[in-house]
Amino acid sequence: MMPPEDPSPEFWSEEPARHPETDAERWLDEHAGPMVRPYVMTSGRIEPTRGKFDLITLVVASGPEPDTAIGLGPEHLAILRLCQNVISVAELTGHLNLPVATVRVMLGDLLDKGFVSMQEPEPEADMHDIRLYKAVIDGLRAL
Repeated sequence: MMPPEDPSPEFWSEEPARHPETDAERWLDEHAGPMVRPYVMTSGRIEPTRGKFDLITLVVASGPEPDTAIGLGPEHLAILRLCQNVISVAELTGHLNLPVATVRVMLGDLLDKGFVSMQEPEPEADMHDIRLYKAVIDGLRAL
């Protein structure tokens, strides 16, 4: 079996390919969408270092928004701005237009540094309690 031929020098050109018909339609600034991938914002992490952060977890800033904080990116500061009032993780995600996993990781960073506090949702009722099922059945019969 013979190795494939080397591509021509034009293949490795430093100059990007030009397409006159699409260059006029290029998106610039806010129309281009996010310029930094979410995994870059979290340094490749997909889980927060601390906290579970369900969608209904409530988060609030522990103090006023810091002017500058070492180790915090603009997205962290945006979260702190939004957390000046109690807000859920789902609402944060919607306001920031970021994936939930990314917001959770950044919230974990802020929790580690003491910038936010959280209130996790109450655990579900014990579904193995037969009294709960009987109460539901009795309620349905009463209808």
